[in-house]
Amino acid sequence: MVETVYILCSLAAFVCAILLFRGYRKTRLPLLMWSALCFTLLAASNVVLIFDMIVYPSGDLSLQRNLLTGASMAVQLYGLIFNSHTS
Repeated sequence: MVETVYILCSLAAFVCAILLFRGYRKTRLPLLMWSALCFTLLAASNVVLIFDMIVYPSGDLSLQRNLLTGASMAVQLYGLIFNSHTS
């Protein structure tokens, strides 16, 4: 059951990223691009979570997961701080 939740979270983040990229292509608003990149990194973090918990349960990929999650938050924060004047 927990595997289903991991997979659905990964798919949800990936779908959000796709929709944000589509919105960015239409409007060219920079905040949409930064949000799309954030959700792409969050989807990658969820994929690493699947590998960490299901595929290789004896391994420890928590550092990689945390780095991806931190990078996604940094990308979103950068977009919010430095590109808020262009909206």
